[in-house]
Amino acid sequence: MSIVVTGAAGFIGFHLCGALLRQGHHVVGLDNLNDYYDVSLKTARLSILETSQNFTFAKVNIADAESLAEALQPFKFRKMFHLAAQAGVRYSMENPSAYIQSNLVGHANILEICRRHDDFEHLIYASSSSVYGGNTKIPFAEDDRVDHPVSLYAATKKADELMSHTYGHLYGLPQTGVRFFTVYGSWGRPDMAYWVFTRNIVEDRPIRLFNHGDMRRDFTHIDDVVAGLTAMLEKGPVADAETANPHRVYNMGNNRPEELTHMVEILESSLGKSAQRKLEPMQPGDVPETFADLTQIRDDYGYKPRISIDDGLPKFVQWYRQHFGV
Repeated sequence: MSIVVTGAAGFIGFHLCGALLRQGHHVVGLDNLNDYYDVSLKTARLSILETSQNFTFAKVNIADAESLAEALQPFKFRKMFHLAAQAGVRYSMENPSAYIQSNLVGHANILEICRRHDDFEHLIYASSSSVYGGNTKIPFAEDDRVDHPVSLYAATKKADELMSHTYGHLYGLPQTGVRFFTVYGSWGRPDMAYWVFTRNIVEDRPIRLFNHGDMRRDFTHIDDVVAGLTAMLEKGPVADAETANPHRVYNMGNNRPEELTHMVEILESSLGKSAQRKLEPMQPGDVPETFADLTQIRDDYGYKPRISIDDGLPKFVQWYRQHFGV
């Protein structure tokens, strides 16, 4: 029996696939290898996964229902991690159609595949802390209202949660949605601030601090994320206690918002170089702070993040130096 992972060549998907392979699972990885960021980073991740005989890869666009069904037809599976999506808040203002196709049409196609698959047991899918939009109550809790997204990316992720809730209600499809909070670490996404800052400091270029640096993020290390996802896989879905709907949504963060300036200081210390700081106003679609309430995921899955940015960011810098020969 296989476990399917969409977005297998992506940052979280790559690390998750590696963990599943080390546990002895056969993994079917799907990815369309789009060029939102450097494809060579994705192919480098894949080359590592493909050293395992238990990993099978298929290049497929999840927005193409026929190709998706064809790619999965040869495999027997009852569990799936759906991590494929068009990521990035700011890019959603430049190319909205990419988000509609990948995040909405693609998610709907995944739901149809799973509900029609015999004896399907559990779909674990990626949502985002972006759904909390401009909420001012902190920390963010899963039962907070999330009706005012401030980016199209956030709107598509909230729509995914609503579609999944409906499939749980109508068809009893067991699902767990995960609202990720600023995931970082080795092999990460080059569009993320910690990566951009590292590159620019190394190359003696200025870094842009939006909202004049007055930003806080609940940085979550990739190792904690993988531990949380595999715990969900092992325990299985948890139905809503009141409605019995087998669809639940959880925060997955670090429960510790960090000042953006503190992140810069850690990078400066790790690189042995000072940053050229350029203070700029808040960008459209951005929020000043994220902060995850982890009560529900701790109670249901025993999730407890262990890695702070004081330990995690130097590990990323070490990987960056090795990968790029800095």
